Amino acid sequence: MSNFFMRYLAVFSLIMLSACSYKPIFSENNYNFEINTIIFSGEKYINRIIKNKLDLIKKEEEQGKKKYNLLINSNKKKLIVSKDSKGDPLKFDLIVTTYYEINYEEELLFKKVVIKNKVYNNDVDKFKLEQNEKIILENLSEKISETIISSILNLDDN
Repeated sequence: MSNFFMRYLAVFSLIMLSACSYKPIFSENNYNFEINTIIFSGEKYINRIIKNKLDLIKKEEEQGKKKYNLLINSNKKKLIVSKDSKGDPLKFDLIVTTYYEINYEEELLFKKVVIKNKVYNNDVDKFKLEQNEKIILENLSEKISETIISSILNLDDN
């Protein structure tokens, strides 16, 4: 009886998973807008990650779409949150601050400062620590780019 139940459960699970129509929000290419120009300043690594995410939208050129211009200024700050008894850092806080403006036909529509941070532990292996910081920086920058896209989508809905 349990063998039959396991087969039934496997078939049922397969059917349910294949019927699911999951679509990520930001991978959809049917936006009602286009990003015309992006002017970056500040931290180059953060800007490159944001640019890669926004370039997916920038490449589409169709008639009738609103063309927005973006001004993005980003920076990062690494702070020591706690130290051990010797004075060596135990935890760090990586803070990414991004200021962005959305313009349409030379008119400022929206401006915002986005601050994302992540507290993480120090590592004895400095290479491992650097790789961990790089991953954290990528994740925070991607979240910021999603915030920028959401802001444009909200402007476009109004």
